[in-house]
Amino acid sequence: MIVSAKPHHTGHPGYSETLPNLEESAAAARRLVRTALVVWHMDELTDTATLLVTELVANAVQHTRSRAIRVVIARPSERLVRVGVVDKARKLPELAKPGADLHTSGRGLLLVEALAERWGTELHRWGKQVWAELLCETSR
Repeated sequence: MIVSAKPHHTGHPGYSETLPNLEESAAAARRLVRTALVVWHMDELTDTATLLVTELVANAVQHTRSRAIRVVIARPSERLVRVGVVDKARKLPELAKPGADLHTSGRGLLLVEALAERWGTELHRWGKQVWAELLCETSR
């Protein structure tokens, strides 16, 4: 008996890594994002995507008490890339208020909002994911 199996799509491509909730983890997060973008031939997004993941990691480190964070990069569609950071805190991030003193902190999410196609949060029973999406201008 010959059995033939056809490959089928199991979801969109993505990579993730669990890291300590420390400032130093931003470097590993950037490496993960760079690697994924090279594999997907989307190198033109590297500078912006690594800046976004750096800000998302910094936000998690500063505002959560989780011992670990999970960095995620996914490709939900051919031209869309989503970077995210998952932590165990359920408190949602807030943009700095107009007129706030931004000399030392508070600029991270404003930067994310300015650079990303869109950004948001997904609240779960055990925590949340803060994510940002980038659109690749060239088709693959």
